[in-house]
Amino acid sequence: MAPLLHYLLVLLSFSSLVLASPPPQANFKPNKLVLQVHKDIPFLVNLKGKFLWANCDQQYLTSTYHAPYCHSTQCSKANSHTCHTCPYTARPGELAQDELFILSTQGSNPGPIARVPQFLFTCAPSFLLQKGLPKNVRGVIGLGHAPISVPTQLASHFGFQPKFALCLTSSTRSNGVIFFGDGPYYMHPGIDISRPLSYTPLTVSQKGEYYIQVSSIKVNNKLVPLDTSLLSSKQHGLGGAMISTTTPYTILEHSIFTTVTQFFSKELSGVPQTKPVAPFGVFPNIDLVLHTQNVIWRIFGANLMVQAHPGVTCLGFVDGGSHPKASIVIGAYQLEDNLLQFDLAKSRLELSSSLKSRRTNCANFNFTSSP
Repeated sequence: MAPLLHYLLVLLSFSSLVLASPPPQANFKPNKLVLQVHKDIPFLVNLKGKFLWANCDQQYLTSTYHAPYCHSTQCSKANSHTCHTCPYTARPGELAQDELFILSTQGSNPGPIARVPQFLFTCAPSFLLQKGLPKNVRGVIGLGHAPISVPTQLASHFGFQPKFALCLTSSTRSNGVIFFGDGPYYMHPGIDISRPLSYTPLTVSQKGEYYIQVSSIKVNNKLVPLDTSLLSSKQHGLGGAMISTTTPYTILEHSIFTTVTQFFSKELSGVPQTKPVAPFGVFPNIDLVLHTQNVIWRIFGANLMVQAHPGVTCLGFVDGGSHPKASIVIGAYQLEDNLLQFDLAKSRLELSSSLKSRRTNCANFNFTSSP
């Protein structure tokens, strides 16, 4: 298998983190915002995170930092029990408030910088960010459905619908994007990647994970003979599939994994050996059939196979054993170069399947243009 993938933010910036950022336009109210996403840079992307964590132990110098007091409006909104009780020096591990600067969008280019003057987050000590996270991580961005998550706060401040779209790049040299606000979302040179999109109901678990329904699985357009009760069973979660940016590869419950991989191997043996066209090889596709037979999430080509060693290619799925957290966990590798729009107002997920079939990808937002 390839090394563990962590998708982290490049451009999330408090006033303390980007000291030389240009001033935002006065009273600027964009309807769409954008962040760069890269592999292994300082802010971890967490779909189920309820807020943003930032390391305040080191290199956090700001004159606009504020720690809300207990029983304040901010603490009530955050449902936080780690607020100030008396006026002494701010400490790591508390609810905090500061300015946040973020880029708006103009087509497939960045627009003017927008400002959120009273953004709530958690000022976390270093040791919390070192537990199970990559080295040099300076924070965690929470994209969950929660009162002070990043999508919720941005939508509330700027007055647009609580929606965000994730587009992770497969490249280690280029940046993917997270859009906040409704589409259209454009990639250079002006391709609207948000049309057409399929959609399926989105459910949020008590722990904040995002789930979608999976009714069956197909390989090479043929139905895999699964016990479908495993797909709808709630003993491992809500049933169906959980979407995770912190899980590197898609995890299948043991019996599902065994059946799917055996069926895949059988189909692979019958595929004619023709010259592959990058990034599509001679491998059969895997379809997750969602809430209706007409809506599928097709996994193929570069999202399907992983080069473990030179000349050795493996199916990018993992055996989760008999008691995984969900029957299916769709991991970050299978999310690459797919556009996923999380519509928190309508409780639905809109998805594109691989953008490479449209001759574009998630690295094609033109961040090199100056706002």
